Amino acid sequence: MGKVNRSRKTGVGTLGLFLLALLSLLLLVFVLLGFVAAPPSPDTLFALGAKVELKLPSQLHMHRGESTSSSSKPWVEVLSWEPRSFLYHKFLTPEECTHLIQLATPSMIKSTVVDNETGKSKDSRVRTSSGTFLNRGQDKVIERIEQRIADFTFIPVDHGEGLQVLHYEVGQKYEPHYDYFLDTFNTKNGGQRIATVLMYLSNVNAGGETVFPESQVNRSLVPDWNELTEFAKSGLSVRPHMGDALLFWSIKPDASLDPTSLHGGCPVVEGNKWSATKWLHVDKYSVSA
Repeated sequence: MGKVNRSRKTGVGTLGLFLLALLSLLLLVFVLLGFVAAPPSPDTLFALGAKVELKLPSQLHMHRGESTSSSSKPWVEVLSWEPRSFLYHKFLTPEECTHLIQLATPSMIKSTVVDNETGKSKDSRVRTSSGTFLNRGQDKVIERIEQRIADFTFIPVDHGEGLQVLHYEVGQKYEPHYDYFLDTFNTKNGGQRIATVLMYLSNVNAGGETVFPESQVNRSLVPDWNELTEFAKSGLSVRPHMGDALLFWSIKPDASLDPTSLHGGCPVVEGNKWSATKWLHVDKYSVSA
């Protein structure tokens, strides 16, 4: 009697193995034919510090552990979630950087800040650079750059102010500040500033970092940490590199103001720093207002 039971058990076990093998074979066929998606590998997961090769705004390809110095293609790096900040490497070509500098140079004046009560520009010791504004859509090069910014941020071109080109010489800086407004006067045109795109038009030998002192980012993720100036070690720091564009958001996803977006420009220690800033609003911004 026991011998018969063992035979039945052996038959059932063989049948089970056969069915499991058949199921595995069918699953493999479905995967190869595209009916079932294979699970993503860890390298494709979007994590802090992930590197993204950009081809089209809707097609992002992730690469982790890739050497950035040898990459000839544009790619995006996630820097921080507090504040939400992203660095688009090789956003501008060297020719575009030179064009913006040459276009701005004849009209450069000492930089000012916005008066919260009147909305007009005023002199301030917290900002010691020189700068000028370029009109939105001033020429074909600027039009292409502004459209690229819109593709990057998903914010329409007409929500942006004109480009502000800035020049920092040795010792010049911009103390930490917010790009959003705390008054009602400056939000009449276009509403609140919600995001900033800061484009670096030149390399800087030493200093000139953009620093977020209230950022919650892990400092160990910052490249060349030991080479940063002491001023830049108070939080997340971004070193200027010609052609790179830094996008950071002044508001949180729930539309509240983000205090971790506090940022400043470190003093230039050696060389010259050129940059171009695009401020983006929640609504259409009138350049004639």
